[in-house]
Amino acid sequence: MKNKVFFRRPFQYTYSRATISIILINFVIFGLCYLFPRFYIYANSYGALNVINVHYHHMYWQFLTYMFLHSNISHIVCNMLGLLFFGLALEKAIGSKEFVLFYLVCGALSGFFSFLVYRFTGQYRVFLLGASGAIYSVLFAYAVFFPRSVIFIWGIIPVPAPVMVLIYAIIELGSQFLGSRGNVAHMTHLFGFLAAWLYFVIRMGIHPIKVWKNVR
Repeated sequence: MKNKVFFRRPFQYTYSRATISIILINFVIFGLCYLFPRFYIYANSYGALNVINVHYHHMYWQFLTYMFLHSNISHIVCNMLGLLFFGLALEKAIGSKEFVLFYLVCGALSGFFSFLVYRFTGQYRVFLLGASGAIYSVLFAYAVFFPRSVIFIWGIIPVPAPVMVLIYAIIELGSQFLGSRGNVAHMTHLFGFLAAWLYFVIRMGIHPIKVWKNVR
């Protein structure tokens, strides 16, 4: 019973716009990589998540650092816009401390699950980077806390937030197993949803499916 209370013990509510700080950190790191080629090489060699580096060289910090690296301007802009749109509202709902914990834990879990797949399928040359896994977790959490919220696709098509999660899940599944994957880590996006679901059930004692079923 004590263990259950411990990892579900809530933080005292504070709101410090941690979302903005995370966005700024990402852009600062991206700017340094863009301006200084040596820093880019160093950051990607030691920060991007890679099976060989983690499994054989014990660079376990890569489960966190990979989510602060991005491959190009469109990559970081899309991720940070998603974090801005959904992260601020979520942070206000759960508080800054809980939000930062959620963001880092879910991002790390997304990377860890991806690492396991890469490890056991022999994909040793993959260098995973980007905040997408954490961003998908934030989208999932937004849909849980604001299940009646409507998101406008392309600014014109209204879609309830839980339906948006379902749509993205279908798209990512299709892209992972049927489509051309290219350089997009669709699997990590799906693991972002899984990580958020686990966080809600284990840390918060909230069952997302029940929340969505009760929406009227």
